[in-house]
Amino acid sequence: MTAVQAALLTLVLLPAAVGVLLALVRGAERVAAPAAVVTAGLTTALACVVAPARPSLVLPFMVGADFSLAVDALAALVVPAVAAVTFLVLVFAAGNIRESRGRFHGLMLIFAAAALATATAASIPALLFAWELMGATSYALIGFWWRDTDRVGAGLTAFVTTRTGDLGLYVAAGAALAGGAGMALADLPAATDPWRHVIAAGILVAALGKAAQLPFSFWLSGAMKGPSPVSALLHSAAMVAMGGYLLLRVEPLLAATGWAGPVAAWIGVVTAVLMGAVALAQRELKQLLAASTVAQMGFVVLAAGVGSVSGGAAHLVAHASTKALLFLAAGAWLTALGTGELAGLRGVGHRWRVVGVAATVGALALAGIAPLSLWATKDAVLAAALVASPWLYAAGLVAAALSAAYAAKVLWTIWRRGLREEAEEGGTGEVGVLERAPLVVLAAGAAVLGVLALPPISGTLAGALGGHGEAALTELLVSAGIALVVLLAMFRWRAPGPRWARQWLWLEHTAHAVVVRPALALARALARFDDRVIDRAALAAARAVAVAARAAAHVDDRVLDSGVEATAAAADAAGRSAARLDDAGVDGAVEGLAGRVRRLGEVARRPQTGAVHQYLLQAVAVLAVGVLAWSVYAVMG
Repeated sequence: MTAVQAALLTLVLLPAAVGVLLALVRGAERVAAPAAVVTAGLTTALACVVAPARPSLVLPFMVGADFSLAVDALAALVVPAVAAVTFLVLVFAAGNIRESRGRFHGLMLIFAAAALATATAASIPALLFAWELMGATSYALIGFWWRDTDRVGAGLTAFVTTRTGDLGLYVAAGAALAGGAGMALADLPAATDPWRHVIAAGILVAALGKAAQLPFSFWLSGAMKGPSPVSALLHSAAMVAMGGYLLLRVEPLLAATGWAGPVAAWIGVVTAVLMGAVALAQRELKQLLAASTVAQMGFVVLAAGVGSVSGGAAHLVAHASTKALLFLAAGAWLTALGTGELAGLRGVGHRWRVVGVAATVGALALAGIAPLSLWATKDAVLAAALVASPWLYAAGLVAAALSAAYAAKVLWTIWRRGLREEAEEGGTGEVGVLERAPLVVLAAGAAVLGVLALPPISGTLAGALGGHGEAALTELLVSAGIALVVLLAMFRWRAPGPRWARQWLWLEHTAHAVVVRPALALARALARFDDRVIDRAALAAARAVAVAARAAAHVDDRVLDSGVEATAAAADAAGRSAARLDDAGVDGAVEGLAGRVRRLGEVARRPQTGAVHQYLLQAVAVLAVGVLAWSVYAVMG
């Protein structure tokens, strides 16, 4: 194993191993935060080492199915972003999380390790392992405050919903074997028909579930009940982002089917539009940001569908910095004020200037204001959508306008006067240095990462990843103009959002009506069938067996027992005869032999007097007998 291969393996194993230790070892509370931050820092350094080196590592797993990790051009762009955002989020958590630090930081490191393994996975076994670990850890983190049943329930909803989509990966794995393509992700487009279509469908469903795209979007609303650092990492660079990332990874497979690309593109753009409306209607900051995450991931899914891998990857990285910034700012205000309601955050930017300015940069980037990051990366995706379909482009512009609208809602809220100076009940009234410092770094990323979608870097990325290059100047100006107009128009906007949007399109209610309640009804019907049919049949069979047993016992008493008694009598007589033979014969012979041995012992004991001269005499006698015997033998011979 070379040094860069070892670095790649360490990139995944280091945070996982430290995370396990912190989560399981008691007494790690004091060192948990520093250990997690140092580990995340080392992981970021390793990510910066492996990104330019592009190592690959193949470990044997099963015949025809290796456990493979690799850093290609796409992973080289995304992996450092995942590691850096994890580091900054953990720095924030060091000042924000004050209870159960060992368990929290341990789970966060495991979560990050799973995301890094997902980003570098080059085969389905490696992808499945990382994918499942990421989902399981998300459940533990969303329901981190386990004494609150609502939070645990939200984690369970997220886990079950995403696990439902994850079944598609198992279907894809089976189809890959059946289609003769093997388990390497790069080889999946070569699978034979119809298995190639089954693989694409399975991966598409799994990725849409993790990315919270329609119809899976509702689980992300409940996920907001987890700690704010969890929301920041989950929405920016880990689980939700990895759903979009997977579709970028398998874009050649989507294109090879002929249908999967357009389906992904339309699901992405429709999700971006509808969830943009949902975000605009929210009254709680974290809920607004969650819906906006789904909408922005819609642009990434759209990019994968239209073949703009470079534009989608640039948008993914820029969004990671922007959304981590906004969620951490929301978490800082929630801790300080004890509220996340927009009505309770009016003017909060004036009270904590650093947080307010950083959040403003993030909100302006989210709105698509030039020259900030998401302005350019979003238009790179829309340019590719225009090539594919004018309708896709038009829908994308609507989604972009909604992005500006809900970002403006955040901006006008945090800078509008009206907040009471005293802290709300449950708030700490302060935002510490460890909470402020990561916001400054993330704000810088939200400002400048748009260069990934602008010349000359955009052309290099398009050549390395695949795509359509950068957006034309006209498209960039149109998009920037729409964002600016919407931003200014929202200054006087007071209309409450429609109820269907506030309730996330009633998606959770629909899921309960279409899936949960029918499943429970079926379960109850099966339980009644079990009680009334299977159990009764089992009880009837048991009664029949009891009757048969009693009949057999009667036969045993009347017939078999008499035969057994006769046999026992004969055996008793034979036993008495054998006993007499034993007493008279065997015992007599044994006792006679014992008597002879006893007498021989008495004879042998007589010479043992203890007198040396007698022993000498006996020795001479034995010697003499020996000499005599030898002489006789010599004469006769």
